[in-house]
Amino acid sequence: MIEKLILGRFVPGESLIHGLDARTKLLAGFYYIGILFLANNWWTYALMVLFTLMVIQMTGIKLKVFIKGVKPLIWLILFTVVMQILFASGGTIYFDWGPFTISSFGLLNGVFVFLRFVLIIIMSTVITLTTTPMNLTDAIAYILRPFAVLKVPVNDIALMISVALRFIPTLMGETDKIMKAQRARGVDFGEGNLFEQMKVVVPIFIPLFVSSFNRAEELADAMEARGYQGGEGRTRFRILHWHFGDLIAACIMLLLTVGLVLLRTT
Repeated sequence: MIEKLILGRFVPGESLIHGLDARTKLLAGFYYIGILFLANNWWTYALMVLFTLMVIQMTGIKLKVFIKGVKPLIWLILFTVVMQILFASGGTIYFDWGPFTISSFGLLNGVFVFLRFVLIIIMSTVITLTTTPMNLTDAIAYILRPFAVLKVPVNDIALMISVALRFIPTLMGETDKIMKAQRARGVDFGEGNLFEQMKVVVPIFIPLFVSSFNRAEELADAMEARGYQGGEGRTRFRILHWHFGDLIAACIMLLLTVGLVLLRTT
């Protein structure tokens, strides 16, 4: 299941979403996550789901790819949902025992939390699947440019974020290989009590950390061999350009906000 993590990968394409400026996609992604918290009833969440499905359709990438990307994080999502159901009270009480309460309000919030997590993961995945690592780095550097006045190393921060994001699939693949190797040696994951499961995890993290440091050292050597000495004074081969499609995308996001405000419960 680990190798199915999609977040952080890039899929080449010529769709409308691929053609948008990287800065537009990055800002729209953050804006989408922000306005998602305006949704507070079925109509608003239905609007966000329909909008997300429309964006997925425009990427030219199959829906099952995004569903596979959500699967590795499903247990974290379900854990959060269960916590919301058990500790949120209000409305009709169905079960009450000590600190645990199951109510209509908690169940409804649990469904909304589930949808919120899934939509955030999918929209974040859309950005990485349709944006090249270089364009993503340039977009981050451009957005953080105002902080350069405060002597913040904007280009270095953008590079680190981009590299970290692109290393996610690589590290997940390494983890999967290590787990398969441990299973071949007779290790059973998910068996026994909590203490025993924690002991089983140790043989995974140690080689994973070693592999991560080795890859980081290889990347540093490769960048040094190519003469990389920071972003100051460097020119860019690929220049980001704002197109008419980016303006249309911004208008659509504003219309989505208006729809949410009109549909949400006060």
